[in-house]
Amino acid sequence: MSLRPLREYRAAVTEAAEIEVDGRTVRLTNPDRVYFSARGETKLDLARYYLAVSDGIVRALRERPCMMHRFPTGTDGEKVHQKRLPKGAPDWVRTVRVHFPRYNRTADELCVTSPADVIWAVQMSTVEFHPWNSRATDVESPDEWRIDLDPMPDVEFPTVRRVAAVAREVLDDLGAVGFPKTSGGKGLHIYVRIRPEHSFTEVRRAALAFAREVERRAPDLVTTAWWRKDREPGTVFLDWNQNTRDHTIASAYSVRGTPEARVSAPLRWDEVPDAEPGDFTIATMPARYTEVGDLTAGIDESVFDLRALLEWAERDGGVPDEPPEV
Repeated sequence: MSLRPLREYRAAVTEAAEIEVDGRTVRLTNPDRVYFSARGETKLDLARYYLAVSDGIVRALRERPCMMHRFPTGTDGEKVHQKRLPKGAPDWVRTVRVHFPRYNRTADELCVTSPADVIWAVQMSTVEFHPWNSRATDVESPDEWRIDLDPMPDVEFPTVRRVAAVAREVLDDLGAVGFPKTSGGKGLHIYVRIRPEHSFTEVRRAALAFAREVERRAPDLVTTAWWRKDREPGTVFLDWNQNTRDHTIASAYSVRGTPEARVSAPLRWDEVPDAEPGDFTIATMPARYTEVGDLTAGIDESVFDLRALLEWAERDGGVPDEPPEV
């Protein structure tokens, strides 16, 4: 991978740059535009970050339909949710077509297969990557179960860490291997690889059964109530509905659209008790990645059979088949 400056345009002060990655050349316009106001990191800094963690971000996104969260003027400006690949993409950028039954529409979404795809998305002002939990080969069969620990506004991060410990206890009892990461905000995510043998409805049903078990073990800390008005203050919502079809959350290694350029950072379980979301940014993550490597590297070898959780769902009864209307 290499980077070289181009000539300045007559009507522009800022140079363009070319990034060579994976045998492709991506032209980065406005590389000096400030994207993150807290420390002044630029569009070029964002591209360099994604190059530094390229194996990890590609593993998180590989062959998944992916929504891009774009910030054309930086993260203090407007946020654009981009499902369809923008016009003018190079012919080497792959897409996958997905259908949205509610609107009877389709969209050709970004389908990352290499670091060059990620850097091209940065050129299109993408900061956040939000992939589906299924892959292009079978979009309707998820291969990733996502556990989203979403704290109520009055909850501090130490409480989220305590809930994560309970969640890990339940995962251990199931024989499942969870891969934790910061959300880049106030919460934590845990990903579990599953066989692509179940529908979104079944994965969502299993996720709710798991969340209810965590709630039983920590009733003062955890809620599974969908409606915010029904949640007790001081609790963490285990958002089982994130496993619904077409629901996405920021991937591992995705930068978030915050002034500090926080990152959704994979963690070792022994790091969770002391983790602080603000410690993981595009300024700190490259050195961390060099030191610890990709902490998600083993996820594809740790596949969990969801049938045990589906049996829990049958035991509990009353698990809705359709997501609540919002």
